[in-house]
Amino acid sequence: MRHLSDYMPFILKKENIARIEGDEVLIGNRSLYPFEKSFFRCRETEDVAWAIEKMVTQGGGPVRAAMQAMLLLAKRMDEGRLPRDPARFAQAKERLEKTRPTNTTMARVLELMVSAIQESLGKGACCGERAGAFIATYESRYEERAFAMADIGSSLIDDGDGVLTMCFAETSFILTIALAMEQGKRIKVYTPETRPYLQGARLTAPCLEEIGADVTLITDNMPAYLMSQGKIQKYMTAVDIAVSDGWVANKIGTYQNAISAAFHGIPYFPFSGDPDMRKVGRDSIIIERRDPEEVKHLRGLATTTDTMKAYYPAFDIVPPHLIAGIITPKGLISPYLLKRVYGEGESAL
Repeated sequence: MRHLSDYMPFILKKENIARIEGDEVLIGNRSLYPFEKSFFRCRETEDVAWAIEKMVTQGGGPVRAAMQAMLLLAKRMDEGRLPRDPARFAQAKERLEKTRPTNTTMARVLELMVSAIQESLGKGACCGERAGAFIATYESRYEERAFAMADIGSSLIDDGDGVLTMCFAETSFILTIALAMEQGKRIKVYTPETRPYLQGARLTAPCLEEIGADVTLITDNMPAYLMSQGKIQKYMTAVDIAVSDGWVANKIGTYQNAISAAFHGIPYFPFSGDPDMRKVGRDSIIIERRDPEEVKHLRGLATTTDTMKAYYPAFDIVPPHLIAGIITPKGLISPYLLKRVYGEGESAL
């Protein structure tokens, strides 16, 4: 039997993403990785929210961190240190889901989790036990979905392929590469550095190196050149959200790479474990605007003058006609057929 942890690098192992230790939530501090393996300690929900906003964790990490925050709250209620008030969970959910507005997975997961916990409270049952059971079920389904998507992803990669990614595509992409290597395929992966937080340089590249992949770091403005030189045969990324009619959003820069890939005849395959079928069209996607000051610095060093204007939309949106197929737990799906497979307005969780 396959186990996800056997394939994952350090920062993607479940216990290193977020966990409870004592009376704190520990979040793997990706802002310091790979130079330091450390954990950010959170005593309150607000600490977890701050950590998410400040990019201590990102991608799929905020979902795990938020669930652990809910579990800690539930444990404190069971121990009698907090009143058994259902409103506390609703308030925590409201604060956490505002931290990263583009990706709706956390909001949808917390909606289900809070409902389950409040049901236990209403029955006078142990809400910590219910929260723990919810997390265990989520983790089990997450692993099942990761393998389903990675099996598809690895089947799309041919021996000798060069694969371009963007930002930190996390579990499904790393697992895809691991399975393709396990199948004996010789692959070269190219990862852009991903300014201004350098997720590609600090997270993707070291994770791929850790699992033994042949990975090359490039700057964000190199992908089209590599495509023109015949070095790229597949383009694969995660997405922060896929909506019902096939539009997807991911880290800023994903769109321009998709345009270049289409021009060069290279298929783009984004991974989406949980399309948001309640949203329709590009206008339904909220693009997070981060502090422009972040663009003017790199690892704490200023890159321009203090008075310089800057602009920082954290994500961009890719239209369905640039997508060869969306890799989902239900199969490789044409972006135009998501509604048919998942059902319009249904939850994919």
